[in-house]
Amino acid sequence: MKNFELFLTQTGIPIFYAKVGFGFLFSFLITYFSVPTIIKISRRKNLMDEPGVRSSHLRKIPNLGGIAIFYSIGICTSIFAYELFDLYKFLFASLVILLYIGVMDDIVVMRAYKKLVAQIIVSSLIVTGSDIRIRSLFGICGVYELEYWVSIIFSIVTFIILINAFNLIDGIDGLAGGYSVICSALFGISYYRLGEYNYPLVVLSVIIIGAVLAFLYYNLSNSRTNKIFMGDTGSMLLGFLLAFTSICFIDIFIDKALPNVPKYHLQSAPVVAVAILILPIVDTLNVIIIRLVNKKSPFDADKNHIHHKLIKLNLTHRRSSFYIILYYLFIVAVAYYFRHININLLLVVILFLGFLGAYIPDIIYLLKNNKKTVN
Repeated sequence: MKNFELFLTQTGIPIFYAKVGFGFLFSFLITYFSVPTIIKISRRKNLMDEPGVRSSHLRKIPNLGGIAIFYSIGICTSIFAYELFDLYKFLFASLVILLYIGVMDDIVVMRAYKKLVAQIIVSSLIVTGSDIRIRSLFGICGVYELEYWVSIIFSIVTFIILINAFNLIDGIDGLAGGYSVICSALFGISYYRLGEYNYPLVVLSVIIIGAVLAFLYYNLSNSRTNKIFMGDTGSMLLGFLLAFTSICFIDIFIDKALPNVPKYHLQSAPVVAVAILILPIVDTLNVIIIRLVNKKSPFDADKNHIHHKLIKLNLTHRRSSFYIILYYLFIVAVAYYFRHININLLLVVILFLGFLGAYIPDIIYLLKNNKKTVN
């Protein structure tokens, strides 16, 4: 890699832009050419996702697309953003653990507590070993700097929640993949604007985008032979990486005594991060609240997710994913436009809009039924 950078320097090509370009290209191509082989093996070995209570598909579909996403991100990040593995020693180990747990769950369906134990281990490794943690709440509910152990526990819990929350939105074609592309793009743009020190995170974001776009080509396919799901392998990996990038984003805005690193400060940084990840956060909280109100276990399967509600309105998977992503992009725009107002007020506005989006499909459904009754 050093020789490659030397070659770029001699030819006058900016190293960063070359990494971005090649990172995107190779991550896309690796996933694109890996998926057909995974589909072929999945069909031959009958490693398929069966229709169930949570699912919105009607036939068996291969569900190991997450392997191709990991393969692409693992290779391209180690080549084009290798600084991340130097800086965060346990990042790659965490990804490998999640790959193993995800594949096991996609093939034999692991018990929930086993997955939770693995997620706790992974989250603990990255938080304590790589020191990726939320150090301050910037004044949310009057809380600023967090005590070390409070910061550790809060960060581990945040990782676990986001990993599982992202897993829960993976219920229809294009939603989890499309949303991860949008989130990665938003974080990537933010990192780019925040200076050269964050360029490896920009490259990581671009690599994720390339890998997921190639996966979406097959995930959104109408062909019976080319269609594939990312499974728990993909959703947990992407949830983990988005949690990682969001916490790094928040941490940037804390004054740190690092040499030659510009100091940034945005009072609403945590709320902006929440706005970017608002869909999995709100969807998970909303579903848990509904289950508790109905005196059911929070872990029971049902069809109260936002995407299920849109499918109930007879929308296609593609339309449902598009409308959901479009609405939550609107929330990100609101958060960005009002980023300089009081942080607690902004958080209330963002959460209100988030939960409103979860109930808009219910309102439309009721209005349609009332109209039919009147007629």
